[in-house]
Amino acid sequence: MTTPWTITLGALDEKLGIEVLEQSAQRVVATMPVAGNTQSLHRLHGGATAAFTEALGSWCALIHASTVGKVCAGVDLNITHHRGATDGILTGTATPVHLGRTVTSHEIVVTDEQGRRICTARITNQLIEPR
Repeated sequence: MTTPWTITLGALDEKLGIEVLEQSAQRVVATMPVAGNTQSLHRLHGGATAAFTEALGSWCALIHASTVGKVCAGVDLNITHHRGATDGILTGTATPVHLGRTVTSHEIVVTDEQGRRICTARITNQLIEPR
């Protein structure tokens, strides 16, 4: 076992305004503002939400992978948008569905400040040897 990887924000994560609140192989929680992440109709952009969920699920997978000396690469992202948002702060929570030696799957739930579900995503990551 090696030391778990610690989340480091990338350039896109910073542009989205993501803030990490909690991180472990069992749960990653972060926030993202709606402001700055809207489309031309001033509603939350689905692509911003997808990038947010992909980051959370991949981070959770990478923390797990790092404990067995591996890294990960996303192979599938599925997202269902349940409702729109025009303001406020969103909270995303990634939890594992399966933590294997070669593949992980995570569910990511994004809610608004009222606790209403904005979207549900699922990401699958392949665990690979680091280069």
